[in-house]
Amino acid sequence: MLSTQTTVGRRPTGTAANGNRGTARPSRSFEAAGRRLKWAMLAPALLFVALMIVFPLAFTINLSLTDSFGAVNAGQRYVGLRNFADILGDGRRFWPAVYRTAAFTVGAVAVETVLGLALAMLLRRTFRGMRWVRTVLLIPLLTTPVAIGILWLLILDPTNGIANHLLGEAGLPRMEFLGSVTQSLPTLMLIDVWQWTPMMTLLLLAGLTTLPAEPEEAALVDGAGPWQRFRHVILPMLAPALTAALVLRAMDALKTFDILYATKGPGGGSDFEAETLNVYAYGLTFDYQEYGLAAALIALFTLVIVATVVLLRRQTGEKDA
Repeated sequence: MLSTQTTVGRRPTGTAANGNRGTARPSRSFEAAGRRLKWAMLAPALLFVALMIVFPLAFTINLSLTDSFGAVNAGQRYVGLRNFADILGDGRRFWPAVYRTAAFTVGAVAVETVLGLALAMLLRRTFRGMRWVRTVLLIPLLTTPVAIGILWLLILDPTNGIANHLLGEAGLPRMEFLGSVTQSLPTLMLIDVWQWTPMMTLLLLAGLTTLPAEPEEAALVDGAGPWQRFRHVILPMLAPALTAALVLRAMDALKTFDILYATKGPGGGSDFEAETLNVYAYGLTFDYQEYGLAAALIALFTLVIVATVVLLRRQTGEKDA
């Protein structure tokens, strides 16, 4: 009897264990099949993106190592890193273009961030006509950069432009704006600010609408003033959205070309006063047909952009952590 009871008592245990193993195996098989299906569905898109990135990059790097001139498919020979040495040793065009690119990006983005944050703080409270104000803010974003360049050329014309007419009515001296070697780059920065401040405003306004109201209300109860609430409560909570907007706008400003070329033409002006790295690369490619040098410049510029993105993302990650 003892042997029979022992045997009978062990059977359910073995059956339950077998049942659990049988249940676990289909579950793991289903998860593996799901992973394979996911990668199978993503593979065409990933392959397309990889080809669209890898092929142009590889072609550009290969072209930068040659003395290609006149035509991309013309006879060419490999010259190693000579194009990179020539570009880095060009103190007349390359390094001034680097300075202008950095100055344009930092100056424009800084002003756009400050103005965008100020406008976002004003628009975060509901008021009559708020929808119309937001609609008007979108107008510069909906206009093409070339059209904006032509519009500002007419406004800032030294002879017949409305800007100098208004300055004269106010008793101020007339200015040359885009016709001046020294005033061209600051004027282009102001045009960029006019076009892209609304985008910064909308991005930061979206970030402000997601902030909880309790911390600011608690600070108000404690007697904190508007500036104290903004500096110690709102700004720290808005930091992730502010950083994301800053990175996006900085990367876009770094690649600005349309307005610069539409307003100043080839070379950024007669004295290269508005020539950034993008305008310089365009001139080497289509004006001088120095394809090897242009490819080396583009490779260096791409490296700078990637390094900037990695640095900003690393700093953003450290702040979020």
